[in-house]
Amino acid sequence: QVQLVESGGRLVQAGGSLRLSCAASGRTFSSYTMGWFRKAPGKEREFVATIISSLSSTYYADSVKGRFTISEDNAKNTVYLQMNSLKPEDTAVYYCAASTLVGGAWTNSILYDYWGQGTQVTVSS
Repeated sequence: QVQLVESGGRLVQAGGSLRLSCAASGRTFSSYTMGWFRKAPGKEREFVATIISSLSSTYYADSVKGRFTISEDNAKNTVYLQMNSLKPEDTAVYYCAASTLVGGAWTNSILYDYWGQGTQVTVSS
């Protein structure tokens, strides 16, 4: 079992930056594949980024590639999402998720077992 708590979301102007954090408690998250998803009003939840600890590799949705960076701090059991060059279309509730399936870049939300409560990111134009 793992508990996930996101933080860092707020209102920011277009072109600005934010760093979201996801603190994990319970089992160490190095045992999981960690991911970020987002859900905008009127849209389905979509994949943003994932990090595979065992392979030290990352994978991103095309819409955020080059602007967002996922990283982790094993000592703090925390995963981060650095978001640069934010656009109004990045406005959404951002969720951290953990999958017990390790070794792959999981972009499908059904493969994730644990979810945080979400943090709101609003980008004004």
